[in-house]
Amino acid sequence: MSPPSHPLAGGVAVVTGAASGFGLEACRIAAGLGMKLVMADVQLDALEAAARALGALGAAVLPWHLDVADGAAVEALGAETIRRFGPPNLVFNNAGVGAGGLVWESSVRDWQWVLGVNLMGVVHGVRVFTPLMLEAERRDRAYRGHIVNTASMAGLVNMPNMGVYSVSKHAVVALSETLYQDLALVSERVHAHLLCPFFVPTGIHRSERNRPADLAAAEPTRSQRTGQAMNDKAVGSGKVSAAQVAQFVFDAVAEGRFYIYSHPKALRSVQTRLEDLVAPRNPSDPFAERPEVGAQLRAALRGG
Repeated sequence: MSPPSHPLAGGVAVVTGAASGFGLEACRIAAGLGMKLVMADVQLDALEAAARALGALGAAVLPWHLDVADGAAVEALGAETIRRFGPPNLVFNNAGVGAGGLVWESSVRDWQWVLGVNLMGVVHGVRVFTPLMLEAERRDRAYRGHIVNTASMAGLVNMPNMGVYSVSKHAVVALSETLYQDLALVSERVHAHLLCPFFVPTGIHRSERNRPADLAAAEPTRSQRTGQAMNDKAVGSGKVSAAQVAQFVFDAVAEGRFYIYSHPKALRSVQTRLEDLVAPRNPSDPFAERPEVGAQLRAALRGG
């Protein structure tokens, strides 16, 4: 648990994807810091249970059923946050969904769903809450604000058979880095941060359960089934917990760090990609260190 002297102590936190995974663990830490909680999630039953549990511990909680892809709904969340608790000190744009498969096999509905949540959900969080935080800074010299956007290590490299997800997360990285620079032009006390987790046991590999009915998926292709199976295995075997990653977020806010990684050793792949870009050379084999995984994927996709 963060120490009481944490700069977010006693403030207001807005967290999307708050009913499970990183979001729920972040809410638990925030509650321990005496923060008022705005918990938003698309899964209503899990949200209500999480809000009750934290409320029973004494936290002031506003649960909000939210599809982050709906810009008007995020605007309503911003207005209610101000009405109930005042301007947020932490906005954790964390809601996300997973998807796999060969990039040309992602349907229009796949793209709409994944980009709607993973990218536009963050876009809406930034465009709605940043002006509220800047206004709070203008009115109160003691105010401090932090926006944390959840991307992924998939936003820093390009692994095969997960193209639609990687595209969404690369866009979040670009958005967040630009937000950091834009805020530096106009603000001294509102800051941006970027979370890039690797494989961590959360509910993201079961994202399909929350897919809107109007964006129903077609029967999964071989590559999508393969991607789901490999992702299930990788996420389920992760050794770093969601609670640890949430603590990394609060530590980074306290230290003023932009980049937040759950698995720093995974940055070797990022370095290789950057070297490919600068050399320039063709993209390196992503399975160079684990050729058996590449062989398994190729065999599964070719039916061998």
